[in-house]
Amino acid sequence: MPQRLPRLLPTTGPFTPYRRLFALPGTRAFTLGNLLARLPMGMFSVSAVIMIASERGSYALAGAVTATGLVATALVAPLTARLIDRHGQARVAVPATALAVLGSLSLLLCMRFDAPTWTLFLAYAATATTPNTGGMSRARWAHLLRDDPAALHTANSFEQAADELCFMLGPVLAAFLCTSLFPEAGTLTGLVLLMTGILVFTAQRSTEPPAPGRTAAFRSPLRTRGIPPLVAVCLATGAVFGSLEVVTIAFADTQGRQSAAGLVLALQAAGSCAAGLVFGMWKPAGPAARRLPWCVAAMTLLMVLPLLAATLTGSLVVLAGALLVAGMATAPTMITTMALVQQRTPKGRLNEGMTLAVTGLLGGIAGGSAAGGWLAEHVSATAGYAAPVTAAALALLMARATARPRRAGGARRGHRVPTGSRPSRAAH
Repeated sequence: MPQRLPRLLPTTGPFTPYRRLFALPGTRAFTLGNLLARLPMGMFSVSAVIMIASERGSYALAGAVTATGLVATALVAPLTARLIDRHGQARVAVPATALAVLGSLSLLLCMRFDAPTWTLFLAYAATATTPNTGGMSRARWAHLLRDDPAALHTANSFEQAADELCFMLGPVLAAFLCTSLFPEAGTLTGLVLLMTGILVFTAQRSTEPPAPGRTAAFRSPLRTRGIPPLVAVCLATGAVFGSLEVVTIAFADTQGRQSAAGLVLALQAAGSCAAGLVFGMWKPAGPAARRLPWCVAAMTLLMVLPLLAATLTGSLVVLAGALLVAGMATAPTMITTMALVQQRTPKGRLNEGMTLAVTGLLGGIAGGSAAGGWLAEHVSATAGYAAPVTAAALALLMARATARPRRAGGARRGHRVPTGSRPSRAAH
């Protein structure tokens, strides 16, 4: 049943929307479990790179293994999400996570017993069954708040801020564990957090969206009008993230301060996290489809700042400040994009729709990393900052396609808001 936020809490104060959000029964428990399960998402790739590079002596091999896992995830994740939509989160997420944990443990055993190189690829590809924990959490909020679009906007903003926080802390924690303890420590810690978090999350059955089962009629989100342009926006936005990360590492290396690259990138994530929380306290007006191009335009404009900082000053400190400011437009962009995905995904396919958006991000990150790395190596690290600007401009072109008006009867032909709100309230 949809829930309304309690009205007995204070109605003023900067964080009142969030206090009211977590006053709903069960929301704190499933959020805690989800955060525990989501933190390892920022740990696994860094842990794998450090572990493989330190024990096999090859960054090329480490990068190839993690890239294989990324491709496998792009193929398997939508299928896992489809099963979750059909059979329920608890019934599918726990065994899917267990399979992914076994894949990671297999990788550790292959490393420990010096197994052939091909086994590393196979083991890491087996981790692709890891469910999209952020998507499952957003699906719960959409179910609980489907009659309260303003509160759902706040919940989506919180989820994006949580994403930024986990991907800010995850790599730092992984690098610390792998270098301070032993190379496998980051992966082992991530596995414990992942399995524990999923068990805590799925134990909260009262907030779980109902599963329609096998008898329900399903329609692929990719065949729904308005979803492909959003996936394209995610693809281009992912390219912004991927290129920005690689180019910043390369730029810090040219300054002889590669160890500071993680902190510099963390500032970009911190700016995005803070902006996401502030965005959640603001009640935006008008349809989300009209807001998205403005959000992406702001992101494109602010992505010019790191390019100017690197070109005009060559200072890593100035670049860090530019990245902090540039990050403030990424969270509103992702929040609005995910809100549109929620609105346009067919009923009963929300996890799959969310996962397709994340898959687009992952594909964009891979492509952006390759483009940024090529520019940094063949031109210069400074010139590499043109890659995120270009990717953001492409995202703006795609976002304009999402803002094109649809016929009023579109909702009656199947393009209805999946969260149960009326078409007139779909703006949020």
